[in-house]
Amino acid sequence: MNRINQTDQSRECSACPRRCGVDRNQQPGFCGMPAEIRLAKAALHPWEEPCISGKNGSGALFFCGCNLRCVFCQNRPISQGELTGTPVSPEKLRELMLRLRDEGACSINLVTPTHYAPALAPVLREIRPALGIPVVYNCGGYESVETLRMLEGLIDIYLPDCKYFDAGLSGRYSSAPDYFPVARDALREMLRQTGRPVFSADGTLLRGVMVRHLVLPGCRHDSIRLLEELCGTFGSSAFLLSLMSQYSPEFAPETADANLRRRLTSFEYSSVLNAARQLGFSGYMQMRSASGTAYTPDFRNATF
Repeated sequence: MNRINQTDQSRECSACPRRCGVDRNQQPGFCGMPAEIRLAKAALHPWEEPCISGKNGSGALFFCGCNLRCVFCQNRPISQGELTGTPVSPEKLRELMLRLRDEGACSINLVTPTHYAPALAPVLREIRPALGIPVVYNCGGYESVETLRMLEGLIDIYLPDCKYFDAGLSGRYSSAPDYFPVARDALREMLRQTGRPVFSADGTLLRGVMVRHLVLPGCRHDSIRLLEELCGTFGSSAFLLSLMSQYSPEFAPETADANLRRRLTSFEYSSVLNAARQLGFSGYMQMRSASGTAYTPDFRNATF
């Protein structure tokens, strides 16, 4: 295996808005990861939105660690340190991207890439001319504008979460009381880079932004307020909206509050969905059956 490049990461890490300042060559940052890229899984992934997955699935690269570490995370084993993944070199990453493309992936899907963005940028810059399919930046929405600008011209589709409006919720569930203003600024930069959504003749998304929002139990008013704020800031046609109902209490710890220890109700989801329709958003809704461990990848015993 080629030597893993650890020099692309700043000595004092500022890749995400936390700016934890840790030298990740010496110790993990808030994200829980060192500077070397750690990968949990590389595979065709059929469970994204249809315009991302296409016929065969997206070519998903699941990175270990996360700069949000939400208490209800369904990828907890890889986002919060239970599984630390496999170190991969830039050469190996390029090999995996090309392999997934050759297996029929309609896109390369970088899942939770934020804390590795400085190391991923040169990999993407080198491989883009040969890749021939869109690159998706699939993130939690808590992004540094400076880091996103470093990725300009390298990302075709931004797929951010927009999780909360209320600072109390984002502080309690993701230790990020500044989440919404940071995510709003990041979304503005993503839209500047990509413009409005562009589709191929077969309905595959080629370029643009799709915002995901997971409706949480007990938080429907916050969800509606968030959609109103996004609509007021950007309009309802600047990006696609994926409104998700897949919250599952199976992933919440026993110490979580009562709302997170129950399922989302049909009334809660329908209330937010109706608000999205009234605001004029277009995109995707989700059946409430699309929740639980059946839709979560198995990250154990992954090989590349």
